[in-house]
Amino acid sequence: MKRSQVRQHIIETASDLFYRQGYNLTGINEIIKEAAIAKATLYNHFASKEDICLAYLQHRNSVFTKDIHDFVNQAKEGKKQLYALFDFLKEFFSQKDFNGCWCLNTVAELPHDNEKIKKEIQKQKEEFIRFIKGLIEKNYDQQSDQKNDILARQIYLLYESSISESKLHENSWPIEAGLSLCKTIIH
Repeated sequence: MKRSQVRQHIIETASDLFYRQGYNLTGINEIIKEAAIAKATLYNHFASKEDICLAYLQHRNSVFTKDIHDFVNQAKEGKKQLYALFDFLKEFFSQKDFNGCWCLNTVAELPHDNEKIKKEIQKQKEEFIRFIKGLIEKNYDQQSDQKNDILARQIYLLYESSISESKLHENSWPIEAGLSLCKTIIH
């Protein structure tokens, strides 16, 4: 395997373990065992578990960003593209390995002073808010950058709470409620 393939294999293995089990419950030795690599191989690619976690977050975000962009862009232009955010979430929830938001799961496990991972998660969440704002500007422009920004943040909060609550309740009703509230604020 090429060096880049080995690195990607480690990231995908760690990604699966971190998402299923959690960051704290997944040890370096378990990643090494599951990836079927030597300890030296892992450390040739990553200096620490924190570096693997950053790569995991970036990997998951990259896949998520592509998937949600593709999904939303298939919806009819207008408000339907904004509602498609929640339709995407319904599909995400229906996957057999659904375990909520990988960012929120990770940040909940970290010590408060872990700025490196927290900043990565904040960056990803801000990118998602900008994506939502772009959808608003394209499909439901409020004629004011400030109003578009406020609406994007409101929809973002609905989306994020829908993920968390659907995980907690193991049910899709929070997603339906989030979509209903989204429709109310967009009118």
